[in-house]
Amino acid sequence: MDELPVIDVGPLVGRGDGDPRAVGAAIDAACREVGFFLVTGHGVPPELVARVEEGARRLFALPERAKAAVSMAVGGRAWRGWFPLGGELTAGVPDAKEGFYLGAELPPDHPRVRAGVPLHGPNLFPAELPDLRPTVLAYLDEMTRLGHALVRGVALGLGLEADWFERHLTGDPTVLLRFFRYPPARDAGEDRWGVGEHTDYGLLTILHQDGVGGLQVHGPDGWVTVPPRPGAFVCNLGDMLERLTRGRYRSTPHRVRNDGDTDRLSIPFFFDPAWDAEVVPIPLEGAPPAPRRPRWDGADLEAFEGTYGEYLLAKVRRVFPDLFAAAVEGEGRGSPGADGP
Repeated sequence: MDELPVIDVGPLVGRGDGDPRAVGAAIDAACREVGFFLVTGHGVPPELVARVEEGARRLFALPERAKAAVSMAVGGRAWRGWFPLGGELTAGVPDAKEGFYLGAELPPDHPRVRAGVPLHGPNLFPAELPDLRPTVLAYLDEMTRLGHALVRGVALGLGLEADWFERHLTGDPTVLLRFFRYPPARDAGEDRWGVGEHTDYGLLTILHQDGVGGLQVHGPDGWVTVPPRPGAFVCNLGDMLERLTRGRYRSTPHRVRNDGDTDRLSIPFFFDPAWDAEVVPIPLEGAPPAPRRPRWDGADLEAFEGTYGEYLLAKVRRVFPDLFAAAVEGEGRGSPGADGP
């Protein structure tokens, strides 16, 4: 394999007259073979994608004092805001990237925000960029719509009813959005990865990347570079979809190294199970396949018991240990930052 499958998902989003089941079959093949594919025909307005990318660039270009005013330490339990270069860990190693965390916009009086449930709350936006909030919220709406459509395709590919995921796992999905800036490796340190080998946590990641490139996927025959394709999103599976299918679908390891001459910008959107959903394997026919290689983290997905929220929190604890301790485990469990700035 030297390139990812390209799938026109127009029939899943009401564009064109193709057969949604044929799209589901194409998604099924990609999920079984590599766990990554490119999505075209998605209907997300290109001008909206361009505005989000421009907003992310302007955010990262702000003075550090302006970014610090909307840092993740300010966001508290809501787990929103900016972190500096090296502020996130992968397998205990600082990533060579700067980031900004966003998610579903929840008001202070939302029951989960009032209860101090981690990763729930308002987003943080710098005062210097007044147009960023409406742009991000519009993008979240569009990507959530696309996420629902894609899991309908996954369900059809598995031989399930199209609304299976909505009925069992994604009626109230956990949705998260990230902005990441990767400086050139020569500036960050030649021996440092922008982000090291890892898998994503939930169901589906829908990624917009700029034209710089640097994403690498571990396919059946080794690492494969994913070149940018204008107008297409990169879609990959998370751990929960591998768990649901007992390994028939792959939560594929991937990593990033920016060997270009300019910053790389990526904007991943995560469409995941409801916070309190228990992710139980689907009773599918036939024996699951043997693992192709040991997991990068040595984890046993079949051994996990609990809700998706519990799984996600365990992962968050590892990538931001200091912030997690301060915001979630520290004093004032009532909800630091829950009311927003």
